[in-house]
Amino acid sequence: MTTKDLQPALQAERVLRPRTVEQLVVGRPTSDGAGVKLTRVLTQALQRRLDPFLMLDAFGSDNPDDYIAGFPDHPHRGFETITYMIAGRMLHRDSAGHEGLLENGGVQWMTAGRGVIHSEIPQQEEGVMEGFQLWLNLPARDKLCEPWYRDFSAAELPKFETGEGVAVTVIAGRSHGVEGAVTREASAPLYLDLHLLAGGRFFQSLPEAHNAFVYVYRGEVTIGDKQVAAQRMAILTKGEGSDGVVLEGAGPARVLLIAGQPLNEPIAQYGPFVMNTEQEIYQALSDFRDGRLVG
Repeated sequence: MTTKDLQPALQAERVLRPRTVEQLVVGRPTSDGAGVKLTRVLTQALQRRLDPFLMLDAFGSDNPDDYIAGFPDHPHRGFETITYMIAGRMLHRDSAGHEGLLENGGVQWMTAGRGVIHSEIPQQEEGVMEGFQLWLNLPARDKLCEPWYRDFSAAELPKFETGEGVAVTVIAGRSHGVEGAVTREASAPLYLDLHLLAGGRFFQSLPEAHNAFVYVYRGEVTIGDKQVAAQRMAILTKGEGSDGVVLEGAGPARVLLIAGQPLNEPIAQYGPFVMNTEQEIYQALSDFRDGRLVG
């Protein structure tokens, strides 16, 4: 019996009025943590346009000097982090007592809520370290919720293959009738990792009100009449009547497709704290300074 025989029964995604590319974005090289080199693809300037998503970082290097120091203890409040490890090994610990080893193809989903202090430290001294961290906003009603954490190994993430040459990992949301590892009612995130063969085509329906973008991390894909090269983010148009997106790969390509329902709430951010008002940011800073951030 093959892996294909074991996959869930698929439901075709109908896309009659596909979205096109509104804007191509080139990420900004930067460093974070204790000097980890990365590319910030979704920056603070795009938060309103891509609500409910706050940030997307891509990291990838085979030079240990670029990643070895990792991300020592640092705080978060008011949002969720989704770390997707393509290659490498990273140990996570947090103030709520959670600990996990994130390895090739795995995902760590953490809800900071009212506050956590955590660390992310590489568990290798050589080789490739590659992956992504996505920040997902929490609605005002949930910003001070209890922290939550879950590690998913590569084997635990739902996967399927289409008949048109695409292997899909469903980290969040629903695609072709397959439910992802995580769902969220308020923001309804969709997070797919797509591996397209040469000539592969992928159809994904999207609610017309949802914000959506594509990040190509290998190869090149075509969306409508636009070619999207590697290390480019394509922000997809949003308009009345659009019902999804179609991606095509002339050659092999690997792509993240991310979409979500806007929260349409004020965004106030100061570093690792994301709230709705400046006063709430001042409170977060005060709580962190005085040792009240975590319970």
